[in-house]
Amino acid sequence: MKAGFAIFFVVLMVLLVAFVYSTPEDDRISFSKVEPDTSALVSKLVLNSNPERIFTASPDPNPYMQEVASAYGDFIENAIKKGMAPGAAVAIVRDTSIIFLKGFGLKQTGTTDSIDVNTVFRLGSVSKSITSVLAGALVSHQLINWDDPIIKYFPEFELKSKEYTQQLTIRNVLSQTTGLPYHAFTNMIEEHLPLDTLLKYLREVDVTEPGKIYSYQNVGYSLIQKVVESASHESFEEALTQYIFKPLGMRNSSASYNAIMQHGNVAHPHYFSRKHWVTVPISDTYYNSAPAGGVNASITDMALWLRALLNGSDALMSDSTLNEIFEPQVKAIAKNRNFWRWKRPRASYYALGWRVINFKDDTLEYHGGYVNGYRSEVAIDRKNHLAICVLTNSPGSLSDLSIPEFFKRYTQKADSIQYWENRSKLILVNNTDLISPVSNN
Repeated sequence: MKAGFAIFFVVLMVLLVAFVYSTPEDDRISFSKVEPDTSALVSKLVLNSNPERIFTASPDPNPYMQEVASAYGDFIENAIKKGMAPGAAVAIVRDTSIIFLKGFGLKQTGTTDSIDVNTVFRLGSVSKSITSVLAGALVSHQLINWDDPIIKYFPEFELKSKEYTQQLTIRNVLSQTTGLPYHAFTNMIEEHLPLDTLLKYLREVDVTEPGKIYSYQNVGYSLIQKVVESASHESFEEALTQYIFKPLGMRNSSASYNAIMQHGNVAHPHYFSRKHWVTVPISDTYYNSAPAGGVNASITDMALWLRALLNGSDALMSDSTLNEIFEPQVKAIAKNRNFWRWKRPRASYYALGWRVINFKDDTLEYHGGYVNGYRSEVAIDRKNHLAICVLTNSPGSLSDLSIPEFFKRYTQKADSIQYWENRSKLILVNNTDLISPVSNN
């Protein structure tokens, strides 16, 4: 009897140990004591869709950079209190670290449901920047080339000019140099027409030679979806997941209306009316042109994405391919007037899915987005190894101010930041001759 009980106990213990250690590491729930966040630089997160590991942003070791991040967090906090937006989420990346990650305000006015670092927003035209990174991943996997003609992957495509149809390349589409008229048929996106129908309309308009003139597009930009689906043999959303979201751990990201509606942690869009913010429904608009405006993401996802772009990532693409994404392709006449709050832009270009804005002594890779009452702003300063993303669930002045206000604060502390970085470097001198003793004669 005792022997039987002993065997049963041993078997039970073996099964228990096997169960614990067979659980995937990423799905284990871990708990750690976190001290109160007095600096607003540490954000503990647990993704809502399923139990996952705890993620924390790391305060920057440079005290002056930490002051910048903290002061910027105070700026966002005060803006929310003043009613400049119902809610927002912010990520700041420096070098290889996410140094600030925080949600502010409410998902929906009239409730107490706060935005956290896993709350999902729509990105609007920042989707274009994510799409160009997807294209870069396919280039690195040798599935496409930047200068491949569109008709190689979408043979039924037609422009009004047969010659220009044959000339139009992936590079033209991503650099907004398709030759199509400005915002061609953007108005028809909001009529919920399927992408195939929208693309057929492009054969009806006059076009100029591709690659020559900057002309911002949403329908035209979405031609890249046909390329992605043909080259990857997957849907556009599946390709994003395989080549971008999964490799970077972007677990709340998607590119469809169904995905955002089924997510349990979503910021609701708002418009300002009669002196207060009014919640509006999440629309399916622009999911029919997902590469141009249909990506959804949390601020944590955006932080992981920006960190990969700032430092390069073998999981995404080669450094040379990444550099080409940021290479200016055409001069863009549009200059973001809000940057004047920081410093005067000297020139603006469009690269591949990114704007490149030149200032005196500074260059930013930048894109903004607006859709359905959501605003998004992203900027990368590759020289100073900085990147920032701000997501809001409303249009308005907070989004307008968000990027220039951050870089204004950074510029004010830049000398101190650099001095602290150089504090431990050796001081080198050219003349190493020994100094002769002074003669008393």
